[in-house]
Amino acid sequence: MAVFVDTGAWFAYFVRRDTDHPAAVRWMKTNRQPLVTTDYILDELLTLLKLRESTPVAVAAGESVLEQGVARLEYVTPEDFENAWQAFRQYRDKEWSFTDCTSKVVMERLGIAQAFAFDHHFDQFGSVVGVPSRPEHG
Repeated sequence: MAVFVDTGAWFAYFVRRDTDHPAAVRWMKTNRQPLVTTDYILDELLTLLKLRESTPVAVAAGESVLEQGVARLEYVTPEDFENAWQAFRQYRDKEWSFTDCTSKVVMERLGIAQAFAFDHHFDQFGSVVGVPSRPEHG
């Protein structure tokens, strides 16, 4: 079974100063399941890395996904886009970005039930288990 990779997990993996970097590296080293991410996640990641880090870091991350095959890149389809728009409108009580909604519908389409993520949005999907496991905040 594949694991979906969210923007925040990628960011933590590529940015040494990120507080979740050690956990991200540790998880990536021990994971044996194939990784999947979307073109929307990659877009968000590369933009974030360029703005908060540097162009060379962003390019290295892009090469890792696009050329070195660290993860399978799944493209958001027109149907995914429509379903994400419906989710975005339906779940107004959540803090999900539109990209979160595209991730939700792509994961459902592919039957992926695990997400490598450090935020609580994936836990809110109801059908997804976040990895690595995180202590409850409260």
